[in-house]
Amino acid sequence: MCDFNNLSDEQKLLHHEQLLKCAEAFGGVNFFLQLLEGIRKAKPHPLSGKNSGFTFEYGSVKWNKVVFQDKVTLLMKTRITESEQGNLYPPEGSSAYKKVNNLIRTLSPIEFKIEPKYRKDGEGFSFKAFDKIDEKVTLLNPIFDAVFFCSIDTVKKVLNFRAK
Repeated sequence: MCDFNNLSDEQKLLHHEQLLKCAEAFGGVNFFLQLLEGIRKAKPHPLSGKNSGFTFEYGSVKWNKVVFQDKVTLLMKTRITESEQGNLYPPEGSSAYKKVNNLIRTLSPIEFKIEPKYRKDGEGFSFKAFDKIDEKVTLLNPIFDAVFFCSIDTVKKVLNFRAK
């Protein structure tokens, strides 16, 4: 998803609609972008926080399991290969296959919930880290990717996309 320019127009439109729906559920595009900016500024990466959550001025992100730093680091590396080969899993028999398989098994059950500080702003939304296509193909959920990893400029591009 972070490689937005290389997606087809159908994929771009799908990602645009998904992110716009999430932004509206959080209280609007500006609040959503402020959330993302807060996540990008946080050190260490919010996913590796011991309290399984991230709070900022306009809301919070919570999840139901601690994610350790080694998993976050592996996830960042794996994201790059996913965009190149269209799958998080490396080829079977690869030295990284077992690590990536364990990463996916660890993060798959986790549900991320994003809630605005005030209910009048929106109801919030939730998502999982991965979209499982079949037993051998798993992709990063575009919402998860946008919230935790993509640049703010890319997310703005997605939110402002207009089909031709």
